[in-house]
Amino acid sequence: MSELNPKTKHKEFNGLPGVLSISLGLPILLVFLYQLSNEHYHTKGLSIDLTQVFTLERPLWDMILDSKVWSFYLLWFFGLMILDLSLPGYHKQGVELRDGTKLTYLINGVSISLILIITLLTRFWLTQGELPELQFLYQNILELTIITTIFSALLATFVYIISFQPLRKPNGKGTNERILAIGGNTGNPIYDWFIGRELNPRIGSWDIKLFCELRPGMLLWLLINLSCLHQQWLKLGYITDSMILVNVLQAIYVFDGVLNEDGCLTMMDITTDGFGFMLSFGDLSLVPFSYSLQSRYLAVEPIELGEIFSTVVLLISFTGFYIFKSSNNQKSNFRQGKLSHLNSIQTQRSTKLLCDGWWGLSQHINYFGDWIHALSWSLSTGFITPFTYYYILYFASLLLHRQSRDEIKCKEKYGKSWDEYEKAVPYKIIPYVY
Repeated sequence: MSELNPKTKHKEFNGLPGVLSISLGLPILLVFLYQLSNEHYHTKGLSIDLTQVFTLERPLWDMILDSKVWSFYLLWFFGLMILDLSLPGYHKQGVELRDGTKLTYLINGVSISLILIITLLTRFWLTQGELPELQFLYQNILELTIITTIFSALLATFVYIISFQPLRKPNGKGTNERILAIGGNTGNPIYDWFIGRELNPRIGSWDIKLFCELRPGMLLWLLINLSCLHQQWLKLGYITDSMILVNVLQAIYVFDGVLNEDGCLTMMDITTDGFGFMLSFGDLSLVPFSYSLQSRYLAVEPIELGEIFSTVVLLISFTGFYIFKSSNNQKSNFRQGKLSHLNSIQTQRSTKLLCDGWWGLSQHINYFGDWIHALSWSLSTGFITPFTYYYILYFASLLLHRQSRDEIKCKEKYGKSWDEYEKAVPYKIIPYVY
């Protein structure tokens, strides 16, 4: 094995037993979440009717082979792929890879967002508000949950297989060897399939990982929310303030990600992680069908929050979003040399670690803002059941895991400079707490 692709020594999630548990457990969790919140049954308080939870609406095999749902999803995925390849935008280079090259990405989130909004408004006008596509989506959430899970596994298998194929065009150092992920090159097929063997799998210039990160799952999350709002309007004849809040707050988050996709090029998902089932399932299935939990619950349990509580939720949301955006913008401007007056620590790698402004409060102050913003989504469902607060618990565990991984990577990368940085910024996520 060449130095370009060293053998993976450290295994995440306790190795093979862990990745097998996650691969089986998370899809089951998504089905469980659906079973607790649908048109036939939804939980209240802490009570759960186990008979309802373990009784599927349709036989599992029928849902797996549902040709209409498969057609719906394939049209969605590959339709977005065509738009991603054809719509105008601008090109931007990613971070430098281990072979000294940089990948070029087409950034066209603005164009895709405009197409989606125009299409939805046009369909709304033509159908006088009764959109059959949104009705179909709402009525087949469980089927789509299962089908996107299968599709994620197939996509992970596809990119795992092509990771063994030589590149057609030599890279900058005269080799056609693919760049593998540092964490996904163990030689164990199941583990590498889950973590992702190749760092940036591509078909031509189309980057599969960045596409899945921001297109099919994120935008499907938006559509599911709209389908729940649409369902509530059809059922009640009006839309509750809680449903409006969830849709607006989460739409801001979705479009912020899609419209600022170039910011993803420096994120760990793109720069470090391979693309395997972990990211494939997370992007295509876990995001749309767990992040939409609040709107799905409100579709079957309408809640009016009132002006005072709605205002409190909005203040919490905008506080978190401001911290998240302001801190990320500050770091981005610092990296571009625009904030040279801020305190920083010079490393042996000719880079600087920012330890001033937002980033003097905690090492991951953006995570803190992101979590506060997410808390507002759950608060929009009131306090009927803790079930709708699942997301903030999951998100907290995700952020803690990312923080620990990032800390390990930075200690290896910066050495003594990182020790100095930790003394200057001792708090990891929450200022003065953790």
